[in-house]
Amino acid sequence: MTTTASKETLGFQTEVTQLLHLMVHSLYGNKEIFLRELVSNASDACDKLRFESLSNSALLEGDTEFRIRVSYDRAARTITVSDNGIGMSRQEVIDNIGTIARSGTREFLRQLGADAAKNAQLIGQFGVGFYSSFIVADHVTVVTRRAGAPAGEAVRWESRGEAEYTIETVEKAERGTDVILHLREGEDELLDGDRLRDILRKYSDHITVPILMKKEVWDSDAKVRTVTDEDEQVNQASALWARPKSEITEQQYHEFYRHVAHDFDDPLAWTHAHVEGRLEYTLLLFIPRRAPFDLWDRTQRRGIKLYVRRVFIMDNAEQLMPVWLRFVRGIVDSADLPLNVSREILQQSADVAAIRQAATKRVLGLLEELAGKEPEKYATFWKEFGRVLKEGVVDDAAYRERLAKLLRFSSTHDESGEQTVSLADYVGRMKDGQTEIYFLTADGLAAARHSPHLERFRKLGVEVLLMHDPIDEWVMSALTEFEGRRFRSITQGDLDLGALEDPQAKQDEERQQTELRDVVDRMKRALAERASDVRISRRLTDSPACVVADAHGISTNLERILKSAGRQVPSSRPILEINPDHPLIQRLKDETSDELFNDWSQVLFDQAILAEGGQLDEPAAFVRRLNTLTLALAGEAKPKIWTP
Repeated sequence: MTTTASKETLGFQTEVTQLLHLMVHSLYGNKEIFLRELVSNASDACDKLRFESLSNSALLEGDTEFRIRVSYDRAARTITVSDNGIGMSRQEVIDNIGTIARSGTREFLRQLGADAAKNAQLIGQFGVGFYSSFIVADHVTVVTRRAGAPAGEAVRWESRGEAEYTIETVEKAERGTDVILHLREGEDELLDGDRLRDILRKYSDHITVPILMKKEVWDSDAKVRTVTDEDEQVNQASALWARPKSEITEQQYHEFYRHVAHDFDDPLAWTHAHVEGRLEYTLLLFIPRRAPFDLWDRTQRRGIKLYVRRVFIMDNAEQLMPVWLRFVRGIVDSADLPLNVSREILQQSADVAAIRQAATKRVLGLLEELAGKEPEKYATFWKEFGRVLKEGVVDDAAYRERLAKLLRFSSTHDESGEQTVSLADYVGRMKDGQTEIYFLTADGLAAARHSPHLERFRKLGVEVLLMHDPIDEWVMSALTEFEGRRFRSITQGDLDLGALEDPQAKQDEERQQTELRDVVDRMKRALAERASDVRISRRLTDSPACVVADAHGISTNLERILKSAGRQVPSSRPILEINPDHPLIQRLKDETSDELFNDWSQVLFDQAILAEGGQLDEPAAFVRRLNTLTLALAGEAKPKIWTP
């Protein structure tokens, strides 16, 4: 191997430098994962070449047997992981090793801190990949040549895991990649064939590409194990998903999940099924324990690997899973799709649509089983992925009914604020005479829990669902009823509790309408430009006023969400409802000054906006009016002097 071009020194992307430093210090306690990650990458490289060779057999260069080789050199203190997969070009090396091209990287690094245990968990969520080499090595060399490229266009990459790396063009006769780890001081226990075999069997036994090591024999004269020239296969190298479920251990499922998901943690749950009929295919699908950092990027779909008759076809087969299940990881292996299948064919294939439908139902069945039999696990799932699952209610009417049973919300029944209440739970606690499911949407849990709209419901002991995720507004526009009971927003339209209300309350309301008719009329005139109406409230028991959206319009919370997103929203004026029993409202009956009455009306309206988490258009005007009224009240108050 000789250098054919000058060496170039380049700097790592800033995020890579930070990640390398934190990884070495945070993951050292589980350092053997470096081998799992490198072998997993090598396996992916072989899969990708196998797929590309379907349309261009020349890429195989006469070598059709894929393999991964692991070797060590005690004298040089190196471990080498080699593959004859797809390899990389010079630019691919820079793109894949010198940068982290992933959304959420900066947010991920921001969350890392001094807690090594927490960092290890976060790094596991993000995925470690090639960079795990630096856990055990202080110097890493990569020599790679892309399949089909001339021998003289191979690339050598070297780094000590600091701020920069070197890259140069070299010669390499064989296609593929060699990763050479120069071990740190104190890591000599890894320079042992049995130790490396144990790690490979523990983490990589499921890899479908043969993993080879040189056979070792005991030299009775020298009393040492010596390395021979004979290869031996370390792993089973059979597709785990093709084995009978009874022959697969839980640990093997866990390790296979870590391979396909590049996750550091165990999966939360999984489903494994072989389907025969008009179509024959195998599904092995996993639900992660924690959300990846790019979960909210709907364009990034890394979940499902597609195989055809155990031949890898493509990563990120988004046609096999709806976008609202983009957190699912795993494989689909079809016996019927053509080997030369493309993404365009997948989009048009009726067979793929049938597999997608079956996979979706299988995942929903798994979630239903968790919710029914393992509520603690389901609570973990909901905390991580609940907001994504809600997208299905909006996007996919075919599964809306099943998804409705899986939804979880906060509720006035549970003051903890945790989203643990199902719609079935709510219906089971409905009061006699209650015909609707009441809910409230707000821009946060605190705003929802302290909303004045809840006052009458709390007094009557009627449960209200508290919805504080932004997507809830769209969910409730799509979900109109559950088990024959309609949903009713308590922040929109007039409130009629029917049989739940005290009969005396109706008589009191009629009396109050008469007593406060003049106050209501004066407030309508004062707020003509801001409120579409002013009326006596059936909602309030403690607060002086609240704002209510029209029954057929959009809620004030949705209006705020759309405006904050820069969307054009038709101008609308909310309804102001006043509490006839509140001292401030009673005081307005005796206010003779039109100027002070107008100020009181404006302040009450502004307070109602603030009480539900809104923002004022003119906060300075609110402060001025409040100061005016405070001074007026101070002037009217009689001095109170305490004497012993």
